[in-house]
Amino acid sequence: MKDAAAAMNAGDRLTVLTTPPPTPNGPLHIGHLSGPYIAADVAARAARHRGERVLTMTGLDSHQNYVVAKADAEERPVPAVVRDYGSDIRTAFRRARIDYDLLVDPTEDADYRKAVDRLMAELVAAGAFVLEETTYQVCADCGRTLHHAYVTGACPGCGAGMGGGTCEGCARFATADTMVDARSTCCGAPVTERRAELPVLRLESYRAQLLEAWARAHVPAPAMALIRHYLDAGLPDILAAYPTDWGIELGVLTGPRADVWIEMGLGYLYAVARAVDPAAYSLADCVNAWQQVGELWHFLGIDNTFYYAVVFPALFAAAGVPAGTLGGLVVNQFYRLDGEKFSTSRNHAIWANDLLAVEDPGLVRLFLCHDRPDRYGSDFTFDAFRAFHDSPTRGDGDLVRAQAALRLPDFDPALAVRCLGDAPNALLPLITGES
Repeated sequence: MKDAAAAMNAGDRLTVLTTPPPTPNGPLHIGHLSGPYIAADVAARAARHRGERVLTMTGLDSHQNYVVAKADAEERPVPAVVRDYGSDIRTAFRRARIDYDLLVDPTEDADYRKAVDRLMAELVAAGAFVLEETTYQVCADCGRTLHHAYVTGACPGCGAGMGGGTCEGCARFATADTMVDARSTCCGAPVTERRAELPVLRLESYRAQLLEAWARAHVPAPAMALIRHYLDAGLPDILAAYPTDWGIELGVLTGPRADVWIEMGLGYLYAVARAVDPAAYSLADCVNAWQQVGELWHFLGIDNTFYYAVVFPALFAAAGVPAGTLGGLVVNQFYRLDGEKFSTSRNHAIWANDLLAVEDPGLVRLFLCHDRPDRYGSDFTFDAFRAFHDSPTRGDGDLVRAQAALRLPDFDPALAVRCLGDAPNALLPLITGES
C-alpha cells in the first residue's frame, strides 16, 4: 500500500497486477506457482526495478463452494478448512518469496464483505444488475442450488467433464442449465428448475464497452479465440446472486448470496480503490479512485479466461470504470506432471511447501520460470529439474533481450531465464526473489 500512496502523492499512475485468489480447499502445488503466481511477482519486481509504481493483489477464494465440498469430504467445519489451507497457502507464498501489497481474506475481512454487499446494492439500484424473476437450477432430490462444485456434467463446447463455471478443456462458460447430462454432486440426482427474483448481469448490454476494452488491451491469442466465440454465439447472462448455502449474504435481497466470481470482481474494484484512497466507500468513490490506475494487468491460468477477459471487464464497465483501464492479460497454459495435469482433487501434484522445504527457493523460481507453461503447456519432471540444477550454464548472457522479456505486454520469463546466463547481473535476483 505504500506504493499506492506514493504514486498518488507523486502524481504517477499505478500499474495494478492481480493473480487469481487461490481456493483454500487444498495446498498450493508447483503447477500453481509456475502459472500466475511467480510470474506476476517477477513482473512486479522488474517493473519496480525500472522505477515504475506497482500494486499487486491476490487473496483467498474462500467463498468458492469447493471449500464446502472439501469440508464435507474431510468431515470438518468449513472455517477450519479455510483456516488450515489458507495458512498453508500463505506459507507457500512466503517460502516462494512471493509478496503482495494486498492479500484479501473475505472470511476475515468484515469491511470487504460489507463493501461487496454495498456495491451490489448500488449496481442493482442503478440497473446494472437487472433484478427480474428468472430460472435457476437445483438438485431434484435435496433442492440444493447447483453451481460450481455442486454440479457435474459435460461441456457443451468440447464434451470434457466439468463442474459449473468454466471448462478446463476449452475455457467456455457453462451452468447446470447448459451443461450436457448435468447432475448434482450432492445426491447424483438430475437437475430441476425453480424461479425467483434474482439480479442478472447481461453481458450483451456491455458489448460496445467490451469491444473497446479488448481493442485497447493486450489479449493473447487463446483468450481472443474465446472472445470471438462469444461475439459470434452471443454473450451469456450471468446470475450475480442466487439462493445457496455459502458466500456473502446480501442485504439488498432476501435469501440469495453473491456469486463468488461477481464477488471477486467487486472485490478487485473495492480493494484497489481503498489502497489508493482509504476513504473510498461508495461505488462512485471506488470509480474515482481507479482514475489513479494507469493499467490493470491480470495474470491467470487459461481456465479462468472467461471471467478475467469477459465478466470482469463487463462488471467494471457496469460500475463506470473507463474501458482503457485494462492493460492486458498474461495467460498461461496448464503445467503437467508426468504427462497429466496437476490436480489437487486427485492428489496428482508436487506440493509447493514440500518442494520449497528441501530445495533453494531461488532455484525453484528460476526453474519454474524456465519451464513455465506460457504460450504452450509444459511438463514437470524431476529429471529436468535436476538437470537444470546441475547445469553449468543456462543461457547466452544476452542481458538486453532478458530485460525486454520482463516487460509487459511481451512478458516471457522463460525467455528471460534463457537469455541471462549464469554471470552475476541485476535481473537474476528479480526472478529468484532475492531483490
